Parts: sequence; C-alpha cells; structure tokens
Amino acid sequence: MEFSVKSGNPEKQRSACVVVGIFDRRKLSAAARVLDKASGGVLSTILRRGDMDGEKGQTLWLYNLPDTLCDRVLLVGCGKEREFDEPAYRSVTATMAQTVQRSGAVEAVNYLTDLPVKGRDTLWKISQAVTVTEDALYRFQRLKSKKDDTRRPLRRIVLSVPSRSDLLPGEEAVRIAAAVSVGTRLTRDLANLPGNICTPAYLAEQAVQLKKTYKGLKVEVLEEAGMEKLGMGALLSVSRGSAQPAKLIVLEHRGGKKDRKPVVLVGKGITFDTGGISLKPGAAMDEMKFDMCGAASVLGVMKACAEMMLPINVVGVVAAAENMPDGKATRPGDVVTTLSGQTVEILNTDAEGRLVLCDALSYVERFTPDAVIDIATLTGACIIALGHQATALLGNHSPLAHELLNAGRQSYDRAWELPLWDEYQEQLKSNFADMANIGGRPAGTITAACFLSRFTKKYHWAHLDIAGVAWKSGKEKGATGRPVPLLMQYLLNKAG
Repeated sequence: MEFSVKSGNPEKQRSACVVVGIFDRRKLSAAARVLDKASGGVLSTILRRGDMDGEKGQTLWLYNLPDTLCDRVLLVGCGKEREFDEPAYRSVTATMAQTVQRSGAVEAVNYLTDLPVKGRDTLWKISQAVTVTEDALYRFQRLKSKKDDTRRPLRRIVLSVPSRSDLLPGEEAVRIAAAVSVGTRLTRDLANLPGNICTPAYLAEQAVQLKKTYKGLKVEVLEEAGMEKLGMGALLSVSRGSAQPAKLIVLEHRGGKKDRKPVVLVGKGITFDTGGISLKPGAAMDEMKFDMCGAASVLGVMKACAEMMLPINVVGVVAAAENMPDGKATRPGDVVTTLSGQTVEILNTDAEGRLVLCDALSYVERFTPDAVIDIATLTGACIIALGHQATALLGNHSPLAHELLNAGRQSYDRAWELPLWDEYQEQLKSNFADMANIGGRPAGTITAACFLSRFTKKYHWAHLDIAGVAWKSGKEKGATGRPVPLLMQYLLNKAG
C-alpha cells in the first residue's frame, strides 16, 4: 500500500474516491460541508431523505456528485461528535479501508484525518490512519492453494492535512508509520505460520534473511552446543523433548553512537507448546503455535528499526525452542541449573517460557544494556486479569515502566502495570532448589514476573506479558502484531 499526504479541498481531488465523515443525526463534518456546498446541497438532500443518519460504521456511496472531480464519494458514519475518540477514529478508519477495498477503487483521498479527536493532533491521526489501514487489509493466505484475491485491490491512499505547512511533518509521520506496519506485518506472518513450518531453525533463517535485506543488521545464531557450553540449563531443559534443536538468535541494529548503551529486547520463542510432560488439554491446542509471538515481535521491531534507519542502538534476542513430550523430555520435579548459576525446580513443564527467558535475560548482561524489555505470551492468568485489551507490564525500574505505559498510550497499543512486590516472591520457594518455576494459582502473572526478576538484578528491566493481546481466537483467529507499535513508539521516543 502506498500512502501520501496532501493539502486541498475535497471537491478538487481528481481521484477514484473521496472519503468524508458524517456524524450522528446527519451532521456533516468539515470536509463533507465543503463537498455539500460545492455540489449545491446534494449531500444535505440525500441525508434528509434518510439514506444515512451518521451512526458509527454506516457507509454510503455517492456517484457523479455535481461540480466535483472525483468518480465517487464515500460517506462514513462516525457516531456522536462529542463521543468521537481514539477508538472511534480507529474504527471508522478500518471501516473506510475495508469498504474502499471491496469497491474496486484502486485509490482514495481520505478526509477522515481532518476529524477532531480530543487530545490528538494531525500527525497522530496520520500515523494511525496508516497502521489501522494496513491492519484492516491484512490477510494471511500464504498456505492456501487458492487465494481469495481482491479483483482490484486498493493500492494508494492520500491522507488529508490541514495546510501546506503540515506536508513535511505529515510525510515523516507516514514514513515512520509505514515502517512500523512493515515490522508488524512480519510479526503477524511469522506468528500465523504453523509449528511444522515455523520452527526454531526457521526463525533463525528469517533473522539471517533480515541481515541480507538490511546491511546494517548484525546476526548471530547460537546452537545448542554453544548454549550447553555456556551453562544455559534452563533453556535447554525445554527443548530436550523435541526433535527441533533450540536456537538463541541475536540481532543488532547499531544506528546510534558507538558509546551509547543499547536497548535490549528479549522474545519468548516457543514455536509450539504442548505443555511437555505437563500436557495441555487438547481444546484449542492449535493456538499454541502463537507461543512464539514474543519472538516474532522482536523480529518485527528489528525489521522496523532497520527499515526507518532508527538512530538508536537496539539488540534483539530470541530464545527459540519447541516444548514437546518425549522420553528425553524434562519431568516435573527435575532440577536444572541456569546460566546465572541459580537452580530451579521444575514443578510444571508447561511453565516453560520463563525457563527459556531466564537464561536469555542472563545472557544479555554482556551488552551492558541501557534497558532490557522481555516480551512473552507467558501466562493464561494475564488473560483472566486484563482480558484481551491490555498488555501486562511489570518491572524493576519505575521510569522505564512509565516510558512504556506512555508509549502504549501514544500508539494506542496500551499496557497496564501490575505490582511486583517482594511478598509475591514467597510463592516461589522450593525445598529442593533455589526456586520453583511456578508459584501456584494466585497472582500467576505476577509470580511469573517475580521468577524473571531474579535474573535481572544488573540492569533496568521490564516484562510485557502479551498472552491476551498477541492473537485473536474464533472467526478472526490470527496474530495481531502487538506489541510492535508500543515498542516502536518507545524506541522512537528514546531516539528523540
């Protein structure tokens, strides 16, 4: 999809389609009023007839509007004007994109970016228009023998800005949002692949492919022998029951000054999670291919950073393994020694994400990081606590947590902070090792983070549990690409 920005009146646009908003009770938006005046009141007449009243999600096509240069006009219902907020803006933008795509128009000039959204400026609306449109039109058809191809797909959207002085900043907003969308698409593509294709080795191959595409990226893949030599007993305990060898994948984007400490992102990459010997129930187990969404988001962020040549140092680490039951698989009650030297009693082999992450979190100390953020589909308890709306955020450094929360609000990829109090650490006590890998049912998301916190004493760290937001179930089953927008906004803010 090609996006651009333009300043000008809607009636003067030579385009296959011009899109304007209509508020509830047939109230014309500013751009719609201009079209109405130019056409001699045609819009007002049509609305008075009752063809449309402006309810959110309504659409109406108009053809051959007098004294305009476009082929057709799409009216999009925006709901009540006083209630038009961020979710409403995102919703009507998605409706616009899907409606134009179905129409056969290959281009459109979008005046929804002129709609007033409380607390948001033009650049935010431009950025959201790009990312929401890309999200709304995303389809994963790689594995279908017959593709559901759109007859004449939408190829170009022009986004309206108020004045010529907004053109340059608008173009920069488009460039950044397009790069974020490229990274998000990679994340979704990887996460939607089944476990028989997207193995730890496949993730490593994708990292190498990124290096070939973006010469500034550096990639290293650590094999099981190297991890064994380092002493990564926790990570290797997870892959022991699988025919697929584990991989530790390290990507480096050095866009900042050499002496600047990097931000390190660590992704959980369980390419399929049966639960191991602590076998999961069969229902919806196919969705455990999404247990590598943390890893996929790290690869997506690294691609976006390289795409926009972000002037900051970022290191991405993917701890990739498959969790399978086998004669060699780790048993409940086994004790393993982590890279940090701490020992763990594995009471439940389905709490494997924290085992691959803890060794990766110890490994990244060598980068002397400015901050470390891990991303993981870690706990079902997160879905019980926060549903499918918010990412859970926990950490050991309040300023880092606040920066991430703010980035989530800016990008509308929101997170919510949970407490990480010392009292919760009591639940991880073990009679046979330094700690257990589970802490019981109460506060499961928090005790999982407590476990990880024991491996992050030497740097500022935050944990993002994305179990509730990384994919959707049901009719719209598939990966969402979250939290790539949140992470990219955080990095953009760091880069200034």
